[in-house]
Amino acid sequence: MSNVIKATQYIPIDDKKLIQVSLSAPISEPDPSLDAESADEGRISAEEAAALEAKERIIRDAEAYADSVVTAASEEAQKLRSEAAAEIESWWQQRRSEDEQLIAECRESGRDEGYREGMETAEAAMRQQYELMLSEAQSIIESAVRMKHQLIQESEPFLIELSCSIAEKIIGRQLSLESEWSIELIRKVLMRRREQGIITLCVSPDHFQFVLDAREELMLAIDSQAELQIIPDPTVRDHGCVVRSSFGSIDARIDTQLDEIKKGLQHVAHVALSSEGADKYE
Repeated sequence: MSNVIKATQYIPIDDKKLIQVSLSAPISEPDPSLDAESADEGRISAEEAAALEAKERIIRDAEAYADSVVTAASEEAQKLRSEAAAEIESWWQQRRSEDEQLIAECRESGRDEGYREGMETAEAAMRQQYELMLSEAQSIIESAVRMKHQLIQESEPFLIELSCSIAEKIIGRQLSLESEWSIELIRKVLMRRREQGIITLCVSPDHFQFVLDAREELMLAIDSQAELQIIPDPTVRDHGCVVRSSFGSIDARIDTQLDEIKKGLQHVAHVALSSEGADKYE
C-alpha cells in the first residue's frame, strides 16, 4: 500500500483561515478600499490553485511510475522464481534417472564388495604396468635422440659432399647448354676490377677460343684505360675463370666457389650440432 498522502486529503492552511474568517466576520457594508486587496488575494489564490494542481499532477505521475516499477519488479521476480523452480526440478529428474540407471547396472553386473576389491587390485596392477611402459618409452626416446644426432653427425659431411658434387654437375651441364651464361659470369667478375693497367683473364683451354671471340663484349666490363689479356690456363677446368691484376686475383672457378659453399655448410652443421648438445645437457 502506498504511503503517499492523496491530494484529495490535503487542504491548505490559508484556505482554512479564509473559511473561518468569512464565517466569524459580522455582516457590514462593502468597503471600496478593500477591493484592491481582494483582487490581489484573488490572484494569489489563483496562483496557489495552479501550484496545488501541478503538485497533485506530479504526485499522481510519481504514484503511477512507482506502481509500474513495482509491477515490473514483481513480474520479473515471479519469472526468476519459475525458472529456478524449473531448473531445480529438471536437475532432480536427471539425478533420479542417473541413480536409477546406476542401481540397475549394479544389480545386473553384480557389483559387490569382492568385485570392488578385485577392481582396485587390477587398477593398481595396470597403473604399475603403465608406469613401467612410460619409463621404457622414455628410454627409447632418449636412445632415438642420441642415435639421431649420431646419424646426422656422420651423414652430414657425406650429404654436403654429395650435394656439392651434384650441384657442380648441374651447373656444368647448364653452362654447356647455355654458353652465354659463361660469358655473363666472366663479365660480372671483370666488373669487380675497375682499375687501369693490364688485366689477365685465365680460362679453361677447352673454352679459350669461345671466350676470346667474346673479347669485345668483355672489354665493356672493364675500365677504358685497362688492357684485357685472355690466356688459357690448365688449372681452370670448368666454365669459370681466374682474373689477375696488379691489385691481386679473383678465383671465380666453379669448383672453388662450391668448395667455399661446402665449407660454409659444414661449419653451420657443426655449430648446430654443438648447440643442440649444449641444450641437451643444460
